[in-house]
Amino acid sequence: MTDTTSTAPPASGTSARPQPLGPVGAAVHQRIGVLQRGYLDDRSDAVGALARLRRGIGRPAGETPDLWGLIGTEPLYERYERGDLTEEAMGRAEEAAYAAVTLWSLHQQSHHTARMHRRPGPELGAAVRRLHPGTEIDEPTRKRFVRAGTAATPAELGGRLRDLVLLMRRESVPLDYGLLADQLHTWQQAGGPARVRRSWGRSYLAVRPVPAGGDRNDTGGGTADEPDTTTPEDDTP
Repeated sequence: MTDTTSTAPPASGTSARPQPLGPVGAAVHQRIGVLQRGYLDDRSDAVGALARLRRGIGRPAGETPDLWGLIGTEPLYERYERGDLTEEAMGRAEEAAYAAVTLWSLHQQSHHTARMHRRPGPELGAAVRRLHPGTEIDEPTRKRFVRAGTAATPAELGGRLRDLVLLMRRESVPLDYGLLADQLHTWQQAGGPARVRRSWGRSYLAVRPVPAGGDRNDTGGGTADEPDTTTPEDDTP
């Protein structure tokens, strides 16, 4: 069997053409889109789902039965049942989707009018760069970003991403969580960390600084309510 969920991250997060999502990112984008619309409409089921998801941050996928059915991995299970994914490949996909959705639930918390998941939206490096006030680089924020990039394990990476998400939540800076999910999936594969780090670094450096008092939410991207015109692509060996 072949792991057909593999998706390479883009070379840059600032391309005018959205990077197509792989199966993991597409599943996450679809799930967050539904939850996000419900949360912004103040539907009790969506508000409750986000509260439950936040309690799962930092835990391994599947360890919290209360979150079964909330992550949106059903399309991936269909591929697994068809034999397109090995047990190991399915595990990597689950971990990436779980981390992305739970991090988004933290990011979206208390934002009842703004969408913190945007598709297409900024890549992680571009989002972090927008945290810097004016045209100056904020060294403590940069160091947090560097720590995320040097994480040795997926669990360590998840904890360091949580710190960045809290900063983005405070400043109302959105993120493309479908793209993040694909990159978290790539991170777990051979050579993946280097590819993801390179992409994050490029998107960080490519962002035009926002003048003091400017709108750091103006990413030029769409929202999760808009149709995603990209199609999942498989990077099959």
